[in-house]
Amino acid sequence: MDGFIALYIVMLAAFTGHEIISRVPVILHTPLMSGSNFVHGIVVVGAMVALAHADTSTERVIGFLGVLLGAGNAVGGYVVTERMLEMFKSSRGKS
Repeated sequence: MDGFIALYIVMLAAFTGHEIISRVPVILHTPLMSGSNFVHGIVVVGAMVALAHADTSTERVIGFLGVLLGAGNAVGGYVVTERMLEMFKSSRGKS
């Protein structure tokens, strides 16, 4: 029964996240991306804790994928944020 509760929580979180993000105005995407990088860091730490407590090889594979995907998501968020912030810099200082 615990698996069904966990699946329900994941589905509820995915639906809620989709609804919230789809209603964000375009002008707020850069600050939202910066804020979500913090959340991705917490996801990586949580995945690392889950991986440390893994007993079976299936749990280790899922934990490793969680760490890998979470780290990729965090790094990608920082890259996108940096590129977006570059657009706001003045071009007068460049030669």
